[in-house]
Amino acid sequence: MPSIDVQWTPRGFGQTARQDRWWVQPLLVFLGLSAFFVYANWAAFQGKNYFFGPYLSPFYSPELFGSSPHSWFGPKPGWWPAWWPFSPAHLILWAPGLFRVTCYYYRGAYYKSFWADPPSCAVGEPRQHYRGEHSFPLIMQNVHRYFLYIAVCFIGLLSYDVWKALWFPNPATGRESFGIGVGTLVLATNVVLLGGYTFGCHSMRHLVGGRKDRISESPVCQKAYDCSSCLNRSHMLWAWMSLVSVMFSDVYVRLCAMGVWTDWRIL
Repeated sequence: MPSIDVQWTPRGFGQTARQDRWWVQPLLVFLGLSAFFVYANWAAFQGKNYFFGPYLSPFYSPELFGSSPHSWFGPKPGWWPAWWPFSPAHLILWAPGLFRVTCYYYRGAYYKSFWADPPSCAVGEPRQHYRGEHSFPLIMQNVHRYFLYIAVCFIGLLSYDVWKALWFPNPATGRESFGIGVGTLVLATNVVLLGGYTFGCHSMRHLVGGRKDRISESPVCQKAYDCSSCLNRSHMLWAWMSLVSVMFSDVYVRLCAMGVWTDWRIL
């Protein structure tokens, strides 16, 4: 069989034969993820204006300790360090945050946009040696499959928040009455988008069916695998839509709590 000798010449950083605007996508990803990171940290450190009536910001749910009616265990605990600003978000944001950071899609996105490893296909990168994800620290990305279980629990908790967002105080009766506000729809949409992102996760596909040698022998697993695969085909889209929706949900609740926006009652 004839053989072909191929010589590989290392490229300098940013060097490429590509004629398209390859840098646009990594730049947009860099700006988008940076904006979310800055806003999420700012919102988490506020520790206020995160609830409005039956609405609770997803950045603060579940509220384990806090001053709102949604708190599970009461106000700020006595063991909280005095040198660190108290915010209920600090107790829970690490879980969904690490689920996203270790996500297969986001890995590829920020490897290109923040580390330029590589900045895009067939474009020179700033390093010549590749260690991969089999060595420290990137081998820790494998915890993604375990954070999936926590993420699924968060979908359940946020769904419960939507249920609570259907019940509004009724001054006439002194009890809660059923209703739908714009905030209810905002929180519900957020759960749908987060669910599409979570249940279309690569680890979810493996969990429900990929671990089997012959998945066709289990109709339930086959159906679950097919549904997860269907969501997975648009995993990038779900990832970005859910990222925007969780941030907008916090913005909506925060501005309503500050009196900037009015929550219109639909029903």
